[in-house]
Amino acid sequence: MTENKKAVMQEEKKQVDFVYVIGDAYVDHPSFGCAIITQVLRSRGYTVAIIEQPDWKNDNSICVYGEPRLGFLVSAGNMDSMVNHYTVAKKHRSTDAYTPGGRMGLRPDRAVTVYSNLIRRTYKHTPIILGGIEASLRRMAHYDYWADEIKRSVLMDSGANLISYGMGEHSIVEIADALNSGIAVEDITFIPGTVYKAKSTDQADRPIVLPDFETIKKDKKSFARSFLLQYENTDPITGRPLVESYGTQGYVIANPPAKPLTQEEMDDVYALPYTRKGADIPAMEEIKFSLTSNRGCFGGCNFCALTYHQGRTVQVRSHASLLAEAETFTSDPAFKGYIHDVGGPTADFRIPSCQKQLTKGVCKNRQCLVPSPCKNLEVSHKDYLELLRRLRSLPKVKKVFVRSGIRFDYVMEDKDQTFLKELVEHHVSGQLRVAPEHVSDRVLSAMGKPPHRVYEKFLQSYNQLNQKMGLKQFAVPYFMSSHPGCTLKDAIQLAEYVRDLGFTPEQVQDFYPTPSTLSTCMYYTGLDPRTMEPVYVPKNPHEKAMQRALLQYKNPKHYDLVREALIKEGRQDLIGFDRKCLIRPRKGEHVEAKAPVRTRKKKTIRNVHKKK
Repeated sequence: MTENKKAVMQEEKKQVDFVYVIGDAYVDHPSFGCAIITQVLRSRGYTVAIIEQPDWKNDNSICVYGEPRLGFLVSAGNMDSMVNHYTVAKKHRSTDAYTPGGRMGLRPDRAVTVYSNLIRRTYKHTPIILGGIEASLRRMAHYDYWADEIKRSVLMDSGANLISYGMGEHSIVEIADALNSGIAVEDITFIPGTVYKAKSTDQADRPIVLPDFETIKKDKKSFARSFLLQYENTDPITGRPLVESYGTQGYVIANPPAKPLTQEEMDDVYALPYTRKGADIPAMEEIKFSLTSNRGCFGGCNFCALTYHQGRTVQVRSHASLLAEAETFTSDPAFKGYIHDVGGPTADFRIPSCQKQLTKGVCKNRQCLVPSPCKNLEVSHKDYLELLRRLRSLPKVKKVFVRSGIRFDYVMEDKDQTFLKELVEHHVSGQLRVAPEHVSDRVLSAMGKPPHRVYEKFLQSYNQLNQKMGLKQFAVPYFMSSHPGCTLKDAIQLAEYVRDLGFTPEQVQDFYPTPSTLSTCMYYTGLDPRTMEPVYVPKNPHEKAMQRALLQYKNPKHYDLVREALIKEGRQDLIGFDRKCLIRPRKGEHVEAKAPVRTRKKKTIRNVHKKK
């Protein structure tokens, strides 16, 4: 039994204000959204009882604390339940990092919908508020990869009353205060960062009317247009209410996002009295001694849902807040002197991309870093560098690592390379993980990533610094296969690059079409919603398998797939005994080489990888 359950059961005769139903095992730690929302509500005087991973096949499992005074809160947990359960090949995963012992199967598919319906069967009129990443990214009609169809807003299928989307600290307090003041949940239509159902659109101020659900379900161009309107209205300053019609069932209306937290508010959230205890789950291993220093990301990766969930405005904690949390690590007997990470969505973003966005909002039709950095981009690592210096000077701290990822294109825009120098010298644990994702500039453009030459420039600087310092540290690149825009020819180009680097990636990410990303919209529609131009989409499972196999062409089990891909693209020149060949021919086989169509190839900068 968790500390939270014990605390509530001591007052079991009192009706709690909220019952929070979650798909994860509960851990009272600020790395977990459910813990933050719980502590924020408790700091405002509300009582919150936790029901973790209830048995969704048993109606009584959500009756542990009776009917709450104000309402039920429902979250699938820190991950979308479908991503938690299934690989990109739609095969069941074997472990769940948010369940004790990594045990799989203790939450349902589409958890927020199942939990909410479970509650509604018993409590017909009690307010239900959905939150967390699953509800946030499914707040409007969306493409569902697992069912391969357009699904309605989760609000329509769950029986819930409201969605608190995004990070939620502001909106959940406003919802609680409104319910506590006696306002009926049906009348709570005015809170930023919320989605509600309505019979009319009268209460929405200057709304943008999206194509109705039946239209986008039938017409992919309409879906693409709808997604673009949503994508352009994810800023709290410029965003307007979005209205989606469901015919006779009424409307789903999304208010503009809640305002980002100020630094003072961020500090207050992370200073709440988290016990840092709870269920023993695998996910705790890496984050127990890590620091969340920022939120939001202006990186603009099209396959990432952060724009839709956290927004593009960077929010940061103060040095004092982070140092105070780090000092609590040093008193933990399990702390060995290593802070595992200091970061967030992108570790080295500690300032807004420009001052304009603070008063006028982020640009709707322009990204900050791609396809090339905006002329108004402010680039500085001074604050982050000073933070890292102060952390590594703390008593009992041996090393401070940066593992949550840096934007190498942002680093290259910094005229002062002190940060990169100190990163190499002090903050790399043997390997620096970076995410170039691909080498084809056409594919990189579809991904929202910088041209390949920028990564080559970064790699050159990184390797030179390591050599100068006499360090044997390696850049470990993440690559993605089968992203929209990526042909088999592009996949072979990437395989040749991997060959020239002299290593085989241990992990390859096949593009995963998760809800509400621009790349997922491309995947479903075959269109870039920004231009409505066609985009090639590798959907055939066999082609996807070939693209993935090419990146690990040295693995014998991939031989047949690699061979088939090379022959299909007329690249038999890569089958042979030459050092440039990816695979050898079968015994006794003669493969007639066709002259490949080549473009002038730039010199590849060789990385200092260990040979596998």
